[in-house]
This record gives sequence, structure tokens and C-alpha cells, in this order.
Amino acid sequence: MKSRFFNFLLIITSLLGYLEWSGNNHKFLFQAEIEILSKLFTNPTAVFHPFTIIPLLGQSILLVTIFQSKPNKTLTFLGIGAIGILMLFMFLVGIMALNYKIIISTIPFILLSITTIRHYKKKPTTLNS
Repeated sequence: MKSRFFNFLLIITSLLGYLEWSGNNHKFLFQAEIEILSKLFTNPTAVFHPFTIIPLLGQSILLVTIFQSKPNKTLTFLGIGAIGILMLFMFLVGIMALNYKIIISTIPFILLSITTIRHYKKKPTTLNS
């Protein structure tokens, strides 16, 4: 049960990432994902970029683990890695730009990822986990 809760929180914290770019433009990741998903069906070539597709796949993988009777450790790590690519990149951009909003928005996912990985490392390994 705890593993599912961690995976659910990972999805939620990944949606709270904050982006800011020139021209006073800004969005949370959940807003950007809504836009991406709507364009996916109307103009799929416009959304095919590694920084859009890989994190979406990571969230989908974590969503699948929530509905498994025993969340799969490998799938969880793949999901964390796929989303983590974007979140760590955003964190580094926030540090380089000294943008505290971006830094603060990524810290919950990073800390929860570390906590989740430690949780799964402590669990005894079985054939199905």
C-alpha cells in the first residue's frame, strides 16, 4: 500500500513543476501536459520531443504501477527515471537562472524520488516485485 502511495505522490509532484521562459511566459507542468495531450490528437508532430514524450511515458508507467496488486520495482524506477530527466533538467536550469520558483517546484519530486527509491531498496526482493 505504501508503494502505491509513493507512486501516486510521484505523479502529483511531477505535475507541480513550474516553467518560466522569456516574454513573461510561465506554466505549471500540468497546464503544459493538458496542452500537449490536446495537441497529440490534432497535431501529433508538434508534440513529439524527448522532453515531452519521455516524462509522459514515465507518468503513464507510474500510473500503471498504482493499479498493480504489488507495484513493480523496475517499472517504478523506470517511471522515476523518465520523469526525473525533465525535473532534474528544470532544477539545474532554475539554479543557473537563480529562479527560486523553478527550484522550489522541483524539490518535492526529487526528494520523494529519493525516498521512494530507499523504500523499494529496503523491501525484500521477490519474483514479482
